[in-house]
Amino acid sequence: MRINITARHFKASDNVKGFVEKKVKKLEKYYDGILDCDVLLEYQKMVKVAEISINVFDKHLRVVEKSEDMLKSIELGVDKMERQLKKYKEKRRDHSHAQVEIVNISDESEE
Repeated sequence: MRINITARHFKASDNVKGFVEKKVKKLEKYYDGILDCDVLLEYQKMVKVAEISINVFDKHLRVVEKSEDMLKSIELGVDKMERQLKKYKEKRRDHSHAQVEIVNISDESEE
């Protein structure tokens, strides 16, 4: 998985970048078909925003989290993305193995 980190209106420290990489790599545990991940870190007045976008096989998943601390925003965003990945994986599993049950109807009225 390729991770792209972008910081707007500030310069992200190595500690923040390392924290993002560590947390985002854990998402591969929930779904191994992740192609790439874009993380956008941004300051909006007094609020720190973390936006995580993930490209999977045929879908684009995106979460936005806001809080007063950047690390908390990242943590909350990864938790929300984890839930989305689990839901996406479950949907793919349910639809790909759908089976049709064939029922034979016999005419019992002709006895």
